[in-house]
Amino acid sequence: MTKRILVVGARGLIGSEAASALEAAGHEVIRASRSSGEHVDLTAPASIEALFERIGDVDAVVSTTGVVAFKPFTELTLDDFRDGVGDKALGQIALVTLGAAHVRDGGSFTLTSGVLSAEPIETGTAASVANGALDSFAIAAAVGLPRGIRINTVSPSVIAEATGYHSSFPGFPQTPVAEAARAVVRSVDGVETGQIFSV
Repeated sequence: MTKRILVVGARGLIGSEAASALEAAGHEVIRASRSSGEHVDLTAPASIEALFERIGDVDAVVSTTGVVAFKPFTELTLDDFRDGVGDKALGQIALVTLGAAHVRDGGSFTLTSGVLSAEPIETGTAASVANGALDSFAIAAAVGLPRGIRINTVSPSVIAEATGYHSSFPGFPQTPVAEAARAVVRSVDGVETGQIFSV
């Protein structure tokens, strides 16, 4: 069955690959980001509401967005934590809370967290906080979302194609971006909810 799917962060590495994989699976994909396609800024609730007013109802929402500071712990400030949680975690949470009314019965949300929710690196404390919040949110929201709407997170290791990050993840397995995209398709087209898909 063809689904109408909103992909937020579709200009990024994972978002672009996920959007293409969903199109290859036969779905209609609406691409959105801060800088191209349908414009949306997840840190601004009015921007999220305006996006759904423009595009109407969808069968699924995928989010692959979020900016966090990567610094040694001793250099992190409270503002770094606030900014990371506000952008990556609360931004995606806002997409769910404001977007749920625009997802059809039995639809789904797929959020993107990351390996740092469970496995630390030297400069990743702020990212760990944001990723952990997203994973916990998905587990809890799966209980309360109405009308059979599902929610999962995709939690990749460092992306193989994101070579600029490799030195910060010594010894970590590198996830091909296509593998992260396959996890998104699993979340959208499968039946699971409240799951963390680690890839």
